[in-house]
Amino acid sequence: MSKQNIDILVISLTSPLLVGIYAKGERIESYVSKEKTSDILPSFFDTILKKYRCKNLYFANGPGSFMAIKITYVFLKTLSITLKVPLFATDGFSFNKKSPIKALGSLYFIKENGNIRAQKIDVNNTDIAPFSLPEHLDKTIFTDQTNPLYVLPAV
Repeated sequence: MSKQNIDILVISLTSPLLVGIYAKGERIESYVSKEKTSDILPSFFDTILKKYRCKNLYFANGPGSFMAIKITYVFLKTLSITLKVPLFATDGFSFNKKSPIKALGSLYFIKENGNIRAQKIDVNNTDIAPFSLPEHLDKTIFTDQTNPLYVLPAV
């Protein structure tokens, strides 16, 4: 019996880590974990790749946790090369209703007029939406420019 062809979307910018499995653009399965990206991502993919055949890899390449972004990028780039499948990326604002994304301390990343920057915000007076996997995978929001999106310089 042949494996079903699927696309995989990874959102690892904050906890929890979200992985969506898409067939013909519709989400058919989800994986969610609050474990560290470095610990759980290989386990998720071991399970997924035993069950499905990956056609495309997608991920949110930032902004967010530098370490999670870096680990996810290296992991997915390696898979892309070894499985010979394309890797695509978009910013995380596509998956949290364009809400501010936690940076450091009282700093949050915001996106205005296509530009992402960090600023202090009052979280008591600002709606902060969690990340979520879309029901339908809109491939038009992704690009093949997959380098991690580091808005702040590394410390």
